[in-house]
Amino acid sequence: MNATGLRIGLIGPLPPPSGGMANQTLQLATLLRGEGATVEVIQVNRPYHPLWIGKVQGVRALFRLLPYLTHLWRSAGSVQLFHVMANSGWSWHLFAAPAIWIARFRGIPVVVNYRGGEADTFLGKALFWVKPSLDRTDAIIVPSGFLDAVFAKHGVSTEVVPNIINLSRFSAGDARSSAERGGPCLLVARNLEPIYDNATALRAFSLVQGTFPAARLTIAGSGPELSALKKIADELGLTQSVTFTGRVDNEGMAALYRQADIMINASLVDNMPNSVLEALASGVTVVSTNVGGVPYLVEHEKTALLVPPQDPKAMAEAILDLLNNPIKSSKIQQAGMESVQQYAWPQVRNRLLQVYEKVLAKKNNPLVRPT
Repeated sequence: MNATGLRIGLIGPLPPPSGGMANQTLQLATLLRGEGATVEVIQVNRPYHPLWIGKVQGVRALFRLLPYLTHLWRSAGSVQLFHVMANSGWSWHLFAAPAIWIARFRGIPVVVNYRGGEADTFLGKALFWVKPSLDRTDAIIVPSGFLDAVFAKHGVSTEVVPNIINLSRFSAGDARSSAERGGPCLLVARNLEPIYDNATALRAFSLVQGTFPAARLTIAGSGPELSALKKIADELGLTQSVTFTGRVDNEGMAALYRQADIMINASLVDNMPNSVLEALASGVTVVSTNVGGVPYLVEHEKTALLVPPQDPKAMAEAILDLLNNPIKSSKIQQAGMESVQQYAWPQVRNRLLQVYEKVLAKKNNPLVRPT
């Protein structure tokens, strides 16, 4: 399918803050426009006006929701389809479900692009409320085989269209050894939230320092766990070795990857983390927990090393295995760089446009449109 002239209402968050879904929304809009499509972004996290409203719980949701619904209704009268970036929890109920129903009322097809490692829990608890909206979508796409299996478990069919990695932004850095860098450089690229368990990454790094005292750790991200993590770093005597960068934009993250030797992902719940894809594309070896969709994304001992969650000792041993075996590390690094090519836009483009073509065909032929 040729995207030229296609009019798409793309619904999702935009940076700031930078994050997996926000970055994917922004990137997808840019890439589709590059294909000749007209993309109207309906932003679900627009800044509050006035700004002080954002500090008033309850009221702030209303101030964001009403303009959002108005934008949805108006956009549905001019675009050919909605593409909804959806997640679990209140995000689904407040943003995804209204988009689906408005599309239904306005007579345009809707593609739900569902992501998030907590889908199984969410669907298990809320399927009664979610299913009516899911039944009124024209296509549900997920970024991984993991989520495809989760939805199938709950009786919902999906298609896999992977996340997109910008290989022009994320590429391998220089070939300096860790000794030339002054010691191994480790990187955590997840927000500071409980589900990402950055505390385990800190404790694993403390064990690594027993063998590599000059090792350094950068934790790039923002979130509510900052104070607690800084306290852990202080208790472990890591204050001088750990850098908390706060929020980092896309260009800044690319620079951090190029400086890193190993990327650590200690998450407890995950789907298809963009940070892992970005690390692979940047030539950074990955040590990750084997949770959720991660084993669908990388293969243990081939493109990454996988360890159990909440196990600092196992994580430290995997990191030391890479640092002590440069030949092994190099092989995994190269295999990771090769594997990530499947997530470049030229490969993902056709799969996504085929979904668009199918739902538009259903719109033109009501006899095959879902009820």
